[in-house]
Amino acid sequence: MKCEIPMRRALAALLAASIAVLSAHAGDKKDKAKTEAQQTVDSGSFGVFIKGQRVATETFRIDQVEGASVIKSQVKDASGGDSNSEKSDLQLTPTGELLRYEWSQASGGSLSVFPDSDFLKEKITASGTAKAAEQAFLLPASSPILDNNFFVHREVLAWKYLAVAPCKDENGHRHCEPADFGALVPQDRTSMSVRMELIGKEKVTIRGTERDLLRLNLHGDQFDWALWVDDADHFKLIRVAIPADNTIVDRD
Repeated sequence: MKCEIPMRRALAALLAASIAVLSAHAGDKKDKAKTEAQQTVDSGSFGVFIKGQRVATETFRIDQVEGASVIKSQVKDASGGDSNSEKSDLQLTPTGELLRYEWSQASGGSLSVFPDSDFLKEKITASGTAKAAEQAFLLPASSPILDNNFFVHREVLAWKYLAVAPCKDENGHRHCEPADFGALVPQDRTSMSVRMELIGKEKVTIRGTERDLLRLNLHGDQFDWALWVDDADHFKLIRVAIPADNTIVDRD
């Protein structure tokens, strides 16, 4: 049978691609209206470890803001300095379509992505004074953004997959069919096809504590990642493993 409706609703509440429009009621107090117009879905940080050594930290926040989903993130190297930091700002409609994506780095350079008819258009600026270059991709506005170094983008994709994939329950275990997505990687100026698949529950030891987490595999032409989310805590992304790069990403 299909996944139960409460399960779907819980995922939809988290899924940046299906957030309901938030509105303040006329006559309410200003502070109440502000509270209703913004709700934090998830926030925190991911530590990036290569061969057991921390090399970077990603700090992120996912908000519902006046009918849109706003996913902001900043990546800094292990020194904590700003000179090599990167920032991203992903904005989605209540139906999961791209409104705008912005990326910048402290050392200079920025880009933006936005819908333009049947295309996604990217504008790239190498420095503050350089003329922006443009590139178009034949992708719908519903295509996921999976930019380099931002693992929160993978969390949003996991939520989308779990909410839309055909699923059934057998003997107390959930089974979901794999799903393919056409995604855009703005920093690489390329599009790609990715596949996500639910593997099932696994026991994972994180900082000395064993946890029962839900594993998903994310596959592309040149990569294979494993993602673990906590189905007891709003399907938040807890760990990412990238074996080919000896990399582990853990939620702090």
